[in-house]
Amino acid sequence: MQKLKGIKILLVDDEPNILQFLEMGLQEEGFEVQTAQDGMAAVTLAKQFQPHLVILDVMMPGMDGFEVCRMLKKTENVAIIMLTAKDEVDDRVKGLTLGADDYMMKPFSFEELLARIQARIRNQFPNLVGEVVIGAFRIDDRRKEILYDQLVLELSTTEYELLKFMVLNQGLVLSKSKILDKVWGYDFGGDENIVEVYIRSLREKLNDKEHRLIRTLRGAGYRVDV
Repeated sequence: MQKLKGIKILLVDDEPNILQFLEMGLQEEGFEVQTAQDGMAAVTLAKQFQPHLVILDVMMPGMDGFEVCRMLKKTENVAIIMLTAKDEVDDRVKGLTLGADDYMMKPFSFEELLARIQARIRNQFPNLVGEVVIGAFRIDDRRKEILYDQLVLELSTTEYELLKFMVLNQGLVLSKSKILDKVWGYDFGGDENIVEVYIRSLREKLNDKEHRLIRTLRGAGYRVDV
């Protein structure tokens, strides 16, 4: 697990035990951490602390996590991982609609939380990470270069952005529409089958003849397994 130092994280939860556990663990990983036990304190502290990422509990007295998420996304350049004690689809949809970047249900493993933090930071603040190594991939966003098995891949700009997006989200199922939004942009008006064309090209350059690296999940999308 790659450590990301210099990253500022704001923890927001009304349960002191959870705050203390997460604060200690994240500080040991090299993160700079501040905590808040209610929504208003979180919004005020975020303006002063300017966190890169907020870990935000949904259920809090007074201002709940949804309202905090909405306010932060209006004024701050910040990634938000929301925590919930119940597996409710409506809650996840509401949080994501308000701008949340990820969702985790309590209880969760600390290792999984670290992995999700890294994914969010790599996606939203790649300049803070520099080179990222995931499996046999080495992504250097400053040079706009991806190495696979220590060999530089000859990629177009779009191929680079597509492969980077898929590798950084390895293990997750990515639909064509999500890929188009993240790689081509929300205003793309072309045929979504262009994703298939670029996936085919990437497979050729990766010598992924059996589609073991970039997998197709019929009716769902694609998944990179590293």
